[in-house]
Amino acid sequence: MIRSELVEKIAEDNPHLYQRDVERIVSTIFDEIIGAMASGNRVELRGFGAFSVKKRDARVGRNPRTGESVQVDEKHVPFFKTGKLLRDRLNGS
Repeated sequence: MIRSELVEKIAEDNPHLYQRDVERIVSTIFDEIIGAMASGNRVELRGFGAFSVKKRDARVGRNPRTGESVQVDEKHVPFFKTGKLLRDRLNGS
């Protein structure tokens, strides 16, 4: 599902809301999650999962095309851990 499909589904389920209001709500939710993660905070949505940021240390990598060693800088990457309810529904429990 992509963002526009999510907005469309929410608008269908809530006919009293305007499409532009639903788009603003979805954008605000995503912006808040991104903002919290950019600040280094963890975002937990009960029953769904938790978004967090993990730090990857600097390392020496290898260019697959040439085989040459390349220095890879440290970086922060997003990480998602599923919640129990989501995991159980995916596994048919």
